[in-house]
Amino acid sequence: MKEFIYSRNAVYETLRAKRRDIFEIQIAEGAQEKGKIEQILKLAKERKIKVTRTPRPRLDKIHENHQGVAAEVSAYPYSDVIEILDAARQKSEPPFVLILDSLQDPQNFGTLLRTAEAVGVHGIVIPLARTVEVTPAVVNASSGASEHLLIAQANLSQAIDALKDAETWIVGLDQHGVRMEANSRHLRGALGLVVGSEGEGLHDLTRRKCDIILKLPMCGEIESLNAAVAGSVALYMAYLSRVA
Repeated sequence: MKEFIYSRNAVYETLRAKRRDIFEIQIAEGAQEKGKIEQILKLAKERKIKVTRTPRPRLDKIHENHQGVAAEVSAYPYSDVIEILDAARQKSEPPFVLILDSLQDPQNFGTLLRTAEAVGVHGIVIPLARTVEVTPAVVNASSGASEHLLIAQANLSQAIDALKDAETWIVGLDQHGVRMEANSRHLRGALGLVVGSEGEGLHDLTRRKCDIILKLPMCGEIESLNAAVAGSVALYMAYLSRVA
């Protein structure tokens, strides 16, 4: 299956990651060959990928926020839990995994992927159904971070069991949990951080699979943050606890 990746960062990172087949890159007529466009053209030339100058109205039909570039590519190459654990092992690091329990919004997913890549997460696990997948909109929202990540589609219950078998501590994130402390012992070592959906939060089965439920410390008037912001803050708290 083919699809179109759009926007400069998304296309550039897809080229850099070298995980997808790229059949053609379309550059808007009149687009200046500088910055990311120049870098995209350089990488395309190195990989001998066809580049076509295209009228902007044609790119507009792919997506209104194309930024003058789009690439026709193969489908996203999903991974699995075993590969994620192998990636941690190859780096001689305790597993650091983000588990998303039925997230629905592409922008939230993309934001979490971008944060996950920045803090060195070894992989992300998403459910097999009733969840947002890695679509071109998600690639764009993540600024191409998705292309450098191992993302597994799996039965969450079985995936969590597999992580536990690998001695990974499973921490759920929920506003009704125990207050998360800076440099918390629960965030050190092998960690699977579970973030729930935007509306329902953690499903009951997923909650029961967690070793502990934590909540972010908050001192303001609002009760909670949205999934992407809360998950990103928790990921950074986990990262800081791991490197402390």
